[in-house]
Amino acid sequence: MMSSERFNPATADAKWQRAWDAAQPFHYVVIDDFLAADFAEEILAAYPTPTGGAWDDTSYIHQRKKLTLNKDFPAPIADFFRMTESEEFRSLVSSICRIPNLIADPGLTGGGLHQIMDGGYLDVHVDYNFHPRTKEHRRLNLLLYLNKDWKREYEGYLEFWDMEAKRQIENIAPVFNRAVIFETNEVSYHGHPRKLNLPPDLTRKSLAVYYYTKEREEIETAMEHNTIFKQTTGLSGYVKTSLSAVITLSERASSAAKKDLLETLSRRLFRKIKGLPRENK
Repeated sequence: MMSSERFNPATADAKWQRAWDAAQPFHYVVIDDFLAADFAEEILAAYPTPTGGAWDDTSYIHQRKKLTLNKDFPAPIADFFRMTESEEFRSLVSSICRIPNLIADPGLTGGGLHQIMDGGYLDVHVDYNFHPRTKEHRRLNLLLYLNKDWKREYEGYLEFWDMEAKRQIENIAPVFNRAVIFETNEVSYHGHPRKLNLPPDLTRKSLAVYYYTKEREEIETAMEHNTIFKQTTGLSGYVKTSLSAVITLSERASSAAKKDLLETLSRRLFRKIKGLPRENK
């Protein structure tokens, strides 16, 4: 089946180009009914459960309870990622985003399936700007959501931020068959920093594809860097991140050092909350 039979042709409409051009301070577009309805349903039906598939559940300070899978997909999901690699699909995305010669990443570095569990979150950030292996310029993120009947109280909304003005510019529900495409640059801050509040057996499901180019305008090119996180949820966010640091470092510490590490970090967290200075040691 050709990409055009699975990718809704309406998404190439000029209105999406206008939305892309108008977005500030970085370009993005939100597209509902992104895939042909039958294809979207097939992907959801094949989406692995948290206990199915070789999910990577590595913990990090700025993200919790996030499962990632970037290989060995069931057939409909594998078809989706093959489609997003195709020249036809990349041309369609280029027509919306006005970035020619997009390069796919067959290894889906950092991408693939993302499944967030109850209590999980991803702090607001800008992404790494060069592919870690090929050193190509990262240009676009394409996220496809697969969540039916998503409620406001579940949280997990995708937030876009203007960090210079310190204001949120978008708060996008991760609803079924909704795609969000946005450029990757030094100001494209995004994330879902509020902890998910989900009923039993529900998770936040998405697919992520990243595109690259060989070259980039010099004015847009920064020194190579990793993901850069920002705190956007006030004191509760600092508490959340501090607790996450305790848990993450504890998980990775040797058993002999865990007790001392936990005690030290707990003292630091207590003093931070109380507004006390660092310990004089």
